[in-house]
Order: sequence, then C-alpha cells, then structure tokens
Amino acid sequence: MRILGLETSCDETSVAIIESRDNRSFVIEKSLIASQAAKHAEYGGVIPEVAARCHVEVMFPLLEAAGVSRDGSGIDFIAVTAGPGLVPALRIGVEAAKALAFAWQKPLIAVNHMEGHLASVFSPSIKEPGATQILPELPAICLLVSGGHTELLLMKDFCEYELLGKTRDDAAGEAFDKVAKLLGLQYPGGPEISRRALSGNRTAVNFPRPMLDSYDFDFSFSGLKTAVAVYLKKNPITPSLHHSTTPSLEDICASFEQAAIDVLVEKTRRAVEKFQPKSVIVSGGVSANTFLRQEMKNKLSLPVVFPFIEFTGDNAAMIAAAGAWRAARNESVDSLRVEADPNLRLA
Repeated sequence: MRILGLETSCDETSVAIIESRDNRSFVIEKSLIASQAAKHAEYGGVIPEVAARCHVEVMFPLLEAAGVSRDGSGIDFIAVTAGPGLVPALRIGVEAAKALAFAWQKPLIAVNHMEGHLASVFSPSIKEPGATQILPELPAICLLVSGGHTELLLMKDFCEYELLGKTRDDAAGEAFDKVAKLLGLQYPGGPEISRRALSGNRTAVNFPRPMLDSYDFDFSFSGLKTAVAVYLKKNPITPSLHHSTTPSLEDICASFEQAAIDVLVEKTRRAVEKFQPKSVIVSGGVSANTFLRQEMKNKLSLPVVFPFIEFTGDNAAMIAAAGAWRAARNESVDSLRVEADPNLRLA
C-alpha cells in the first residue's frame, strides 16, 4: 500500500510517500522537508504562530513537488502527525490531511509523533542508497530523546508499548538548547554544543547527573541546566581566559554533554537489565548526537539500533511508516472529527 505522510508538529514541514510491504520493510518514494531553522534563529527559538504560518505557505507546494496528483490517485492512506507538538503547527497538518482525506475519500491515520520516531529506525537511507540497515528485534527497550520528549519505553510488539519512565521537566534536547543559549551559541544550539564538545575536556567541570541514583526510569534535566547557569555566573567565559587553566567554552560543552549522556545511557542500561529485551532503539533528534551513539554502543551488551542521521529529525517518511503500522490494524479515524492533540500519549 502507498501512504502519503504529512508532518507539521514543530518547525519543519514535511511530505513523504512510501510504499509499505510489511511492518519491517518499506520503500521511500518521496521525502521532502522544508526547514524553518533560519527563520526561528532570529528569535532564538521556535515561535508556534510563526511556524504555523510557514507551514501554510509551503504545504501545498510540497505536495505538488512530491508529485501528488490532484485527485489522490495512487494513494491508499493518508497519515498525519496528530500530536504531540505545538498546537498551531499541528493544526496545519491535521486540517490539510482532513481536507485531502475528505476530498479524495481516502482513509486517514492519526499518528503519534513519537511512534513516528520509533518507525524511523526502519527507514532505509535515501542519501546512501544500499547502506547497510540494521533492524531491531522485538521486544526492545526504546529511548525516545528529542527537543520536547525524553521517554523510556518497552516496545513489546508493533504498536504495543509500556511506558517505563519520562522526564519530569526539561527534555534532554531542550536542555541542550537552553544551555547553548546560556553559552551564547546560535540556535539550534544542541548540535553546536556537540560540535564544540568534540575538542573539549569532558572532566573539566563536574556537573551533576540528575536522578542517576533514583530507583526508577524517570529523567530530569532542569537541574543540570541550572547547574550550568550557576557555574557560568561564578565563572564567566572571557576571551582573555581562553588559554588559561580556566575551563574553556569547549570544556563546558563537553562536561555538560557528558553529564546529560551519562544519565541517558545508565537509565537505558538499567532498563535493559530489568526487562531483558532483544535490542535497544534510540531515536528522536538527539539520537543524531555522535557521543550518545558511541556511549550506547560501548556501554550496552546487546544490539543498539539508531535511525540513519537523515531521519533523526522530524520527517514525514517516519509518519507514513507509523501510519502503515496502524493501517495494518485497521485504525483509521473519522476525517471530520480528528483534532490536533499537543499532549497525545503513546503509552
């Protein structure tokens, strides 16, 4: 079956068409993404209303560029991100999908954005055709780590999940971006911290590892962010200190990254120890982090599966893939009644 996917949960508008063969295999025919990063860099973060207006401007040009016919011929299902995400942004995609489903009389699948990130590990690479793809075996422990979410799940089977733990405040990706702002780095700050951390000393500053000693699988990153703010207030970074014994900007980035990733890896390791899965899935925007990938592979004793880098961010191919999972279970929704849900839960 051929599925049209739409994604507008945050600041990227994406359209994709996939041909699904089964839960573990699909072909990506088209995958287009219009990024708004440069626009939101002006504000130092995503402005929901601005994101929504940008989605409106590019949604239908993207559909046309993807070769979607005006009558929807050749499309079997439409899949759209229904949540979680920013309400103004989500609504653009949802309303567009509803209009197309009604006009074309096609079944509509409302997809949870986080399930889309799980489905991204099954996406073949477009940038590297023929690249070796490792697929996860189920059950799997899943670490969903992005700008808005940090969750640990037990994926028992396709579409069957148990929530083990989640962040109590800031998500990991959110903490990266907020710390980057404290350091005066350009938005989006997470990748910039990781880039600078490559040349830094990871033991230069002993930042806390929040909730590392708790007896659960929950996370908390607001305290780590505050620790960085307190440190910078006492130890401001100035050019004159760059060659002194005082930790540099790169050292602070590396120390912060080490602290955050220590928590992610250790909590995942404990979940593996308790539930004895066959594999580990790490997905979401932060899964692109090179150091996280290295630490997960080094510290865990079973296969750890990541999406190809090109599919770590928000994209419609993963939404279409998750839509295929739900379509196989006959879980289409009423195209006139579905609504955007910013707090939609996966488990």
